[in-house]
Amino acid sequence: MKNALNYGVLVFMALIWGAVFPITKIAVSTGYKPFGIMVWQMVIGIALSAAFLLLRGKRLNFSRKNLPIYIGVALLGTVLPNYFSYTASAELPAGIISILIALVPLFSMPIALLMGFERFNWLRLLGALSGAVALLLLIGPEASLPDPSKFWFVLLMAGAPLLYGLEGNFLTYMGERGLDATQTLFGATVIALACALPLALLTGQWINPAQPWGVPEWAIPAGAVLNITAYILYVWLIHRAGPVFSSQVAYLVTGWGVLISIVFLGESYSIWVWAAMGLMLLGVALVRPSKA
Repeated sequence: MKNALNYGVLVFMALIWGAVFPITKIAVSTGYKPFGIMVWQMVIGIALSAAFLLLRGKRLNFSRKNLPIYIGVALLGTVLPNYFSYTASAELPAGIISILIALVPLFSMPIALLMGFERFNWLRLLGALSGAVALLLLIGPEASLPDPSKFWFVLLMAGAPLLYGLEGNFLTYMGERGLDATQTLFGATVIALACALPLALLTGQWINPAQPWGVPEWAIPAGAVLNITAYILYVWLIHRAGPVFSSQVAYLVTGWGVLISIVFLGESYSIWVWAAMGLMLLGVALVRPSKA
């Protein structure tokens, strides 16, 4: 029964996270820009993470000694990768974005090797090379993208998982410092909002909430709620079943993202994209940590 619950939460969490990519595609479909979207997603993220902490009887813990962690996570895990992914989402199919996000562990592994957090392993190297070939398949063959000239946006999107890989290793280097994952999320989201709000105002990307709301407007808070819900479930599952079991979400997120994009956005992909997806998931399987 315990295993059934663990697998049920894993699949449900992946479904929620996978839905974020097509929802983001809808949010940017009318021209909304990254910093404007980020502001309202950060506001919702702060409210939900603070409520979750208070319900658990945890302090918000926004102290000066933790600022380096909050700033690092805000930049590496929120502001910069969100800018890349929102910009790319306006130009690329949501399914392509879902595939590219699987690069996170493939980038994280060589960074961990360089920082001395991991030992060299030939299978993991093969996994990283598999991911590199998958990326080449997406930007190389003319049939891989609806518009081959947009391969630059594939490379731009690849910057997001690179930053997430840096974020994970940054957190390993800094240590927990008495913070749990949700406290870190709350503090980092506050810093991210402090960055995104002035940038949204200065660049004319501010989104006025006092306007008629259509599907793109509702997609912005929906994406924020889904993202924070999935993250909270991820933290819960790590405590219940361990990081190795929970890391399997990487396969399912990509699969759900592609499937939802096909069903609800009517996307279709060439054989090159499917081949890239297969290689990417193979790479994730080979790079996955061997121990908790």
